Amino acid sequence: MTSWEAVYATKDAAERSWTETGPSHSLPWVLEDSPQLSRSIVDIGGGASRLADSLVARGFTNVTVLDLSPSALEEVRGRLGDAVQLVVANVLEWDPPQPVDLWHDRAVFHFFVEPEEQLRYVDRVTRAVREGGTFVLATFAPNGPEQCSGLPVTRWSAAELEDRFSQGFQLLQSEEHLHVTPWGANQPFTWVRFRRFQ
Repeated sequence: MTSWEAVYATKDAAERSWTETGPSHSLPWVLEDSPQLSRSIVDIGGGASRLADSLVARGFTNVTVLDLSPSALEEVRGRLGDAVQLVVANVLEWDPPQPVDLWHDRAVFHFFVEPEEQLRYVDRVTRAVREGGTFVLATFAPNGPEQCSGLPVTRWSAAELEDRFSQGFQLLQSEEHLHVTPWGANQPFTWVRFRRFQ
C-alpha cells in the first residue's frame, strides 16, 4: 500500500491537508483554455478532487483523473460513475492513449525532489500535451511548507518553474495563492499556466 493509498483509505476529507470545498482556483484557469467540451483534460494526482465534478457538470466529455490511490479514485467513481476515465498509475510511468489538450497538476510535481524525477516529469508532460495545448501547475511556493503528509517537497517560484519547463512550454500566467487546510493552516502555492510550443 502506498502512503497515498493509506491516507485515502484511513482519513476522511476533513483530515487531508489538500482538501478544498471546490476547485475555486483551478477551474477558472482550466475553463479559460478549454472552450470545447470534447477537449481532452487530465487531472494528475486528482485524488478525490472536485475538479472533475465541476467539468462534468459543465458538459465536458473527455476528462481523466490519474492518481496512485485506488481508494481516492473510488470516491470519484462513487460521485461520477463512468462520466470520467479513472487511471491508477504513477505519472512518471504513464503515457496517455491520445494527446492531451490540457494537463492539470495541483500539488504532484513538488513531491519530486530528485532532479532525475523532475526531468522524467518534464519529459512526460512535454510528450503528452499536444502542440498549442495547456499545462496548469500548482506547487508549494518558496515560503510554503517543506513537507506534506510526512514527505519532503521541493518549493518553487514561478521563475524557477518557467526555467524548468522552458524547453517545451511558454509561461502565460503566474500568481501566488494561499490554500487554507481544513484545520486552518496556511499553505502558500505558486500557480503557473503554460502553453505548449507549436
